[in-house]
Amino acid sequence: MSRPLLAPAAVARLANLQLKAQAVVEGFLTGLHQSPYHGFSVEFAQHRPYIQGDNRRHLDYKGLARTGRHYIKQYEEETNLKAYILLDHSGSMGFGGEGGGTSKLDYATCLAAALSLLLLKQRDAVGLVSFAESLTSILPPRSAMGWLGPLSTHLQELQPSGKTSVASALFDIAERVKRRGLVVLISDLLDDPEKSLAAMRAVRHVGHELLVFQILDPLEVTFNYPKDARFKDMESGDLLPTRPAHVKKAYQDEMARVIEGYRSGCRAARIDYRLFTTDTPYEVGLFEFLARRKRLK
Repeated sequence: MSRPLLAPAAVARLANLQLKAQAVVEGFLTGLHQSPYHGFSVEFAQHRPYIQGDNRRHLDYKGLARTGRHYIKQYEEETNLKAYILLDHSGSMGFGGEGGGTSKLDYATCLAAALSLLLLKQRDAVGLVSFAESLTSILPPRSAMGWLGPLSTHLQELQPSGKTSVASALFDIAERVKRRGLVVLISDLLDDPEKSLAAMRAVRHVGHELLVFQILDPLEVTFNYPKDARFKDMESGDLLPTRPAHVKKAYQDEMARVIEGYRSGCRAARIDYRLFTTDTPYEVGLFEFLARRKRLK
């Protein structure tokens, strides 16, 4: 007997990820996104195999009667918008605080799945780009609801590894993606702020709308460690012994400066920025962000 590609536990986790995403977006879809692409004419481009979740009104019924196979008619402009979720899975994203809490990457993947479902329900096309020091995978945008399954599978398979370069990833996207669309950056942004902000401005300069979601563990903000500790750089492996109480105030001031730098820099470049900490349910933070975005549109 052949071994299944996915163990039952993995299938259960995948189903749970999709259920979490659906729970977030149900109930507040209407009006949250006003696409600039409504009203485009559509022209037939090609056929492709039917995927569960595709809109059946695009089935080629004549072809079905002739061949017995299900094919979808694809058009040049099937969607309102092409969106790219740019997800950081560098080593630092594996941090989950003390006691094995939710890692930043686990939190980010749930957030990415929820956003994917939100956009697919609006008939927008969603792609996923993962990165660390450079781009590690690219899943081109598609608009069928059945696309959520492959996206979720890929999200489940991401592991924290390597160093990060937010700027390189953003510059790469700005160069690769020619058609104006939406880019959603999900990262802890623990990188050079000046270079990262310059790359964010480059993405805006070529015409894309950019959303920036910074994901941090609460301890990365508060540095509330009660005793002496050795800290390990999750990207380089370097160890640093220290007494947290002695450096806590300086650390907090520096972290506050970095966060405010991203917030003000994004605001100046007309980029939507939101800080998420992993002790807050991601659906709460996402709802607040979307509600605020709706008010401002």
